[in-house]
Amino acid sequence: MAYTTIDNPELYFQVKTYSGTGSSNAITFDGDENMQPDLVWIKSRNHAYGHHWTDSVRGAGKDLYSDITDDEYSNANSLTSFDSDGFTVGSDNGVNNGSSKTYVAWCWKMNGSGSSNTEGSLNTTANSVDTTAGQSIISYTGNGTDGATIGHGLDTAPDVLILKDRDNTRNWRVLHTGWADASKNMLLNTTGAPSTRADDFNSTYPSSTLITLGGDAAVNGNTTKYIIYAFSSVQGYSKFGSYTGNGNANGTYVHLGFRPAMIIIKT
Repeated sequence: MAYTTIDNPELYFQVKTYSGTGSSNAITFDGDENMQPDLVWIKSRNHAYGHHWTDSVRGAGKDLYSDITDDEYSNANSLTSFDSDGFTVGSDNGVNNGSSKTYVAWCWKMNGSGSSNTEGSLNTTANSVDTTAGQSIISYTGNGTDGATIGHGLDTAPDVLILKDRDNTRNWRVLHTGWADASKNMLLNTTGAPSTRADDFNSTYPSSTLITLGGDAAVNGNTTKYIIYAFSSVQGYSKFGSYTGNGNANGTYVHLGFRPAMIIIKT
């Protein structure tokens, strides 16, 4: 049995650091493989600009900011295109300030603008899915019904869901199987610990095909538009879990089975 079906992770995820120019700036990845990204998360490294998230399902020029609660913002000067081996940014300070500002972009490959998924009780507007890499972008319109389900398109149950209301000023939601309590989730734009919000995901972890929603307006308001970024662990490529610290200078060893290109840790 093969250790992993992914021979080259650069086909599915790449990290790029770059300097701003203040005008249209085509960013090319440094990896050996060309990759046209579908999700790009950009952050200035030497300034307190916000975190810009853009994806191919919502389209270039549609920003969400993971450090604040703002609704989706149309920004023609932010990320302007997803390119065959990178992306292009405009003159917005948050992604391309020419005054000695530096940036980092974390970029994932899914499957373009995607198509609707009809597996759940609520059809999605579009799913952009890469089952090999275990990553999916899911766009849907809520119906306000407890227990509504939507298809995520992956072959296995996602370990992490990152959700944002696109239409309203509301907190981001993060559901993580590492907490072992599906009634809890975390607010990505705050520093708080996971809290009980049973009406967000109906106290139900995703199945191998479906995500279950509660009736809370933050995740399933009637006629409200939402976006979900879903990730499942893939042997040799990605890993999501939890660990207990030991407070020692040598730290805690967390076995992944591969050398990671990106690590996200939250207490």
